[in-house]
Amino acid sequence: MPNRRTALHIASALIALGLTGPALAQSTYPDRIVKIIVGLPAGGSADMIARTLGQKLNAQFNQPVVIDNRAGASGQIGMPAVAKSAPDGYTLTVSPASFLTTNKAIFKSLPYDPEADFVPISRLVNQPMVLVVNNKQKYPTAAAFLAAAKAAPGSITFASSGDGSPQHLAGLMFETRTGARMLHVPYKGGALAVNDTLAGNVDALFAVLPEALPHIQAGKLHALGLMSPQRSPTLPNVPTMAESGLADLNLSAWVGLLAPAKTPKPIIDQLNRAVQTAMDAEVKAKLATSGIEVATSSPEELQRIIAADIKLHAELVKAAGLTPQ
Repeated sequence: MPNRRTALHIASALIALGLTGPALAQSTYPDRIVKIIVGLPAGGSADMIARTLGQKLNAQFNQPVVIDNRAGASGQIGMPAVAKSAPDGYTLTVSPASFLTTNKAIFKSLPYDPEADFVPISRLVNQPMVLVVNNKQKYPTAAAFLAAAKAAPGSITFASSGDGSPQHLAGLMFETRTGARMLHVPYKGGALAVNDTLAGNVDALFAVLPEALPHIQAGKLHALGLMSPQRSPTLPNVPTMAESGLADLNLSAWVGLLAPAKTPKPIIDQLNRAVQTAMDAEVKAKLATSGIEVATSSPEELQRIIAADIKLHAELVKAAGLTPQ
């Protein structure tokens, strides 16, 4: 029975190569649509990064890569949807750092576990934080701003997009590591915080660089210092906090790519290689115009970053006396 013998030979060969069951499925990955869930509205920086990556992966995989925006509740709609998905590489998430780190400190409970429910694939980008003011004469430098804050504790105001937001955490870091005391003014969204800083209704904003960049370039906001180890190529004349004499003030609103827990390692590794290829010179140049720095990583490095930031953000929230919601 040649057909039966042929089938047995093929089966034996597959077993020898380890290409049976899940392994065989992995060897053909991806063979259908890949979905990337973003727990934020369309139009923001995380969404733009997801769509840029999706286009590149589409070309590599020759399979559709679709972006599914499931916004709301600080990631508590989109992230559980990913966590509950099959761990087969066909549902991923592009997530801001806060959904994986800060949320653990500011919410009493979450419908997902940031560490146990996901496996990292790669960090995608860094978005440096930058201290901006609209009154350049009053606060010409970061050192002058700090001196003013220390001279009148609690009188200088700084805006944020809400309690526990990256802008708030940056302000808390500035306070705890310099000894300054300021008045936090939370808004319902980054746009409102930027607008009131532009209007002079608040003194300062520790902004995610992409949200402040157009106003800095237009001369409407004055950048005092970047909370980054190095200067931004987009703003080469803006010093880092360390260069301004304020040490240990580095904070990034990074964005990463993750999959549901238990996704097979060969798929994670394949996706990581695909990300390294996708975030090429063209993408770097495109994102740089918005103040976003491509900063890919290994899965293990992103896991370490998440663990370290969970600890750091919890310390900052505790120091501020914030009560989990």
